[in-house]
Amino acid sequence: MKKPIPLLTAHDIENMDESVNIHQFNDKAIRHTRSLGDSLGLSTIGIHLVRLEQGYESTQFHFHHCDEEFIYILSGSGVAEIGDAEYKVSAGDFMGFCQHSLPHSLRNPNIEDLLYLMGGSRNEIDICDYPRINRRMYRVKGEKRYVDMEHLHDVPEKN
Repeated sequence: MKKPIPLLTAHDIENMDESVNIHQFNDKAIRHTRSLGDSLGLSTIGIHLVRLEQGYESTQFHFHHCDEEFIYILSGSGVAEIGDAEYKVSAGDFMGFCQHSLPHSLRNPNIEDLLYLMGGSRNEIDICDYPRINRRMYRVKGEKRYVDMEHLHDVPEKN
């Protein structure tokens, strides 16, 4: 299989189709995405150019147990919710979320689109918690399943 040339020019990116991604647990989380890394065959990290329109959110408030992710704001401004606080963010601001980070999400209350570069690791296994909806999602080799937290049980220890 021939590998793609590992270069996307500004012209290439500008002419890429945007995919519309609606978060599985949040109908207000609609991202218009150009998957830069996927187009070059990257498999262990994801790199995406994301456009968030006015009134929409990036995701459901969450954190990852295994994956790490980042957001770098290119243009526009928005509001990042990180833990119990809100922060105004704009062009040039960077957020990095390590494993077990504070839960987070991003929203655009402004008329101007919010444009950002988003990326992160793609471990074969990840666990993602959504504390506001009391849900946990498991991803194993691309397959996703979730459980509402009240259905989780501790495994009893045997002596």
